[in-house]
Amino acid sequence: MAEISKEYAGALFMLAQEKGKIDEFSCSLATVKSLIEEQPEYVDVLDSPAILLSQRLEMIDEAFGGGFCEDIVSAIKLMCEGGDVDQLVATVDEFDKLVREHQNRTTATVYYVSELTAEQKERLAQRLKAVSGKNVDVEYVKDESLIGGIKILLGDKLLDGSLAGKLNKVKGVISE
Repeated sequence: MAEISKEYAGALFMLAQEKGKIDEFSCSLATVKSLIEEQPEYVDVLDSPAILLSQRLEMIDEAFGGGFCEDIVSAIKLMCEGGDVDQLVATVDEFDKLVREHQNRTTATVYYVSELTAEQKERLAQRLKAVSGKNVDVEYVKDESLIGGIKILLGDKLLDGSLAGKLNKVKGVISE
């Protein structure tokens, strides 16, 4: 099913580029994702074969019509008609990835046990930018399970500088 969300996201991104509305699409999709995460049962209703398609499409108009990006509303309806509305959040996530690639940005999640200073965070952000060759949006998450050090998820790569990670490497060398 991940391929379907990539296809929808790709089509939406091409349309957003064509219309010069990448930011508008991004903002609208973020709102859709937020609403769906607050009320996940809404997707179940839109996906329910027990409700007539015409009624489900009307529900989409009621929820997102009037002032909302018309192209996004049309895309949600198309997903509903195709039986893919359950992929809506994944589609938004894929769209966000395409936007970040287009803007030469990536994300990093830094897991730490001891609070980092502002200076450490700045140096780390600069280092991540140098390593990735992209602007990096960094999120910091306190992780009590780390003994010490940090772990970084940069894009889809895990950089493990934690004490536990180092101990596991030593353990692997010893057991060979």
